[in-house]
Amino acid sequence: MPEIYVYAVEGRSLDQKRALIQEITSSVAKNFNVGPETVMVQIIESPRHNKAKGGILFSERDK
Repeated sequence: MPEIYVYAVEGRSLDQKRALIQEITSSVAKNFNVGPETVMVQIIESPRHNKAKGGILFSERDK
């Protein structure tokens, strides 16, 4: 069973997450030659104040 973990800063809509999960599932199923029902995808979200890039918290960046 392939397992895919996506780490992201919070803020995406349910529709965006749903679309991403569907595309990842389809791609993994095709390229690993497995059924889509065997593909597990988990989105792990971090609060904007708990993640930084370039030394700047995402909560302090321009949106």
